[in-house]
Amino acid sequence: MMRLHNLRPRPGARHRVKRLGCGESSGHGKTSGKGHKGQKARSGGSIRLGFEGGQMPLIRRLPKRGFNNAAFHKEYAIVNLSDLSEFKTGTTVNEQLLRESKVIRGHVAGVKILGDGELKHALTIEADKVSESARQKIEKAGGKITLRERREPIAAPESKEADGSTAGTPDETAAKGRSKTKSAAAGRAKSKKKTSSKR
Repeated sequence: MMRLHNLRPRPGARHRVKRLGCGESSGHGKTSGKGHKGQKARSGGSIRLGFEGGQMPLIRRLPKRGFNNAAFHKEYAIVNLSDLSEFKTGTTVNEQLLRESKVIRGHVAGVKILGDGELKHALTIEADKVSESARQKIEKAGGKITLRERREPIAAPESKEADGSTAGTPDETAAKGRSKTKSAAAGRAKSKKKTSSKR
């Protein structure tokens, strides 16, 4: 029977400390297991993870391909039905109320209701997402859930062609510009000739 006076650590849990620099006959004397000279033999001489001696490291040699959704990922605050049981019957539970009661914290894209736990009284819940099991339990308790409207994407401005106005091609526009410059140059030349004849 195990008692306080015969408690022992598990075999292998404790071992003796490796004693370094206790003479050559100790087996760990002289260089103390560090070898002769070099960066690793110095005090504080360590090499960071992934360093390959100045050679192009593996992480930079491998091609970077594919798409990473991390920049566009939306994180929702997870709220279970067990977290909503503290609110009174008939309460309208929204993100503002959840923040005031410290149920959710931090920057989140919205609120998602999951069906872990039971809801014993009716609540009006406003959320962005809801699981099917949570919806069934809320409606069974006599409650109501309202999904918040998503923001509509901003429509692109309509082009001039859609309005019915005819926009010229780039070549036509360039030709018109050249004709205007030619007519302006001709007008300047005529004005010069008139002034010279008067003299």
